[in-house]
Amino acid sequence: MGIDKDIQQTTFRNEYQKMGINIIYTANWLNERIAQILNHEKITQQQYNILRILRGSDTPLSTLKIRERMLDKMSDTSRIVDRLITKELVEKTACQADKRLVDITLSKKGLLLLEKLDHFNDQIDAILKGINEKEASTINQILDKLRDTPVYK
Repeated sequence: MGIDKDIQQTTFRNEYQKMGINIIYTANWLNERIAQILNHEKITQQQYNILRILRGSDTPLSTLKIRERMLDKMSDTSRIVDRLITKELVEKTACQADKRLVDITLSKKGLLLLEKLDHFNDQIDAILKGINEKEASTINQILDKLRDTPVYK
């Protein structure tokens, strides 16, 4: 179904406006589908992202390093980490290299949750299987190009 039917708007100022709205709408649509999968484990997408970042790191990370790697740069990483600590999914220790920072590591409970969520990857992938790999590559190239476009102030 086209964006015009999905949002019930038949006219757009131009194709660029339609593209921008389509990207935002599709991102929100995809986020909702993924959130439905994660809600079963009472975990947010941001929390899931942090857990995956920690699992992929060979060393403990500060909240600053975690934030650099997060998809959602607007998030309050410290607050999200605190919620993960409350859920006992991550652990916090004093950083040996810089006493002003704390090291965040994945707990055993957090690792077990990620292993459980790994089984949902097929469901997440199924959401995107409506396009083939060549189309996915083209979309990735276009979106990368869009983000590389200079913004005029």
